[in-house]
Amino acid sequence: MDSVRYDADRRGRRVPIALKILIAGGFGAGKTTLVSALSEVRPLQTEEILTGAGVDTDDISGVETKSTTTVAMDFGRITINDDLQLYLFGTPGQDRFWFLWDELAFGALGAVVLADTRRLADCFPSIDYFEQRGVPFVVGVNCFDGSQRFSLEAVRQALDLDPDVPMVLCDARDRQSGKSVLISLVEHVARQRGEAVSAV
Repeated sequence: MDSVRYDADRRGRRVPIALKILIAGGFGAGKTTLVSALSEVRPLQTEEILTGAGVDTDDISGVETKSTTTVAMDFGRITINDDLQLYLFGTPGQDRFWFLWDELAFGALGAVVLADTRRLADCFPSIDYFEQRGVPFVVGVNCFDGSQRFSLEAVRQALDLDPDVPMVLCDARDRQSGKSVLISLVEHVARQRGEAVSAV
């Protein structure tokens, strides 16, 4: 992003531009894991232990080993250079926390929708949310250990995605893999805006 400029505080010190990126997807898709893998600082997490009280509301089929859930958001940061930082906001994946999404999405550059092929339908609400609001997004197909893998084209058809929405295979646990997803998103946003972009 060669054209990015920096702001200055009242004392004239350089203050880097901060770009917000959302990490979204269904319950147990790997959002907290991706933010943790990418963040250069200890990520802020609002994880709580799943208890019997959530049995009627939390569908854990396909992710039976999951023991915690995000109840507000995850937050992480990546410094690109002296003038640019990325702020990562992981959204809660359960329906009862949807009221937080509008606040989290305000001012976002774009979003990553993590897709878990064990529970593919869970990412439909995230895709619908960003499509309806015109927020650019990419889909990262998270390849968990032991999860059934499908071709990207098969997943695209199942999600009924527009042809211009980028899709990438990723491993939410791996920093380099996560960076590739973010690069795909930034390039997608730049194409939509008709701008040139250098690699993150």
